[in-house]
Amino acid sequence: MGSFGSVNEVLDYAIARELEAHQLYTKLARSVQKPEMRKVLEEFAAEELEHKAKLEAVKAGKAALEDEEIGSLGITDKLRDVKLHENMTYPEILTFAMKKEKISYTLYSNLASAAQTRQLRKMFLQLAQEEAGHKLRFEIEYDLETF
Repeated sequence: MGSFGSVNEVLDYAIARELEAHQLYTKLARSVQKPEMRKVLEEFAAEELEHKAKLEAVKAGKAALEDEEIGSLGITDKLRDVKLHENMTYPEILTFAMKKEKISYTLYSNLASAAQTRQLRKMFLQLAQEEAGHKLRFEIEYDLETF
């Protein structure tokens, strides 16, 4: 990861990360045996493409990122890391996804702290909140699934 000189560079980086997430969930979907698990992973992959499209719309000036703070259920921090494997359970997949989104949130938060301009800082903070929203979605699903 290099330094960012413009909001467009930040958005290009975020778009690439969403594409990577889409590819990861697609790969996971192909590797699981259970059809219902495959469907969930395919839905996650589709969501990442929606996030990518939203960021592309922001870059094109057709949309804006929301300026709101997203909460957390605090589930992610209580769970152990999960390594990818072929026969993942639904809770394992959700845990993996939560951890991935938390890493993205932390990355964007750290980039905001290091940003050289107010505009870049704001963009990174907004991207961090987008990732927090993704994590919260997985936490809610995990909570519904396991309790």
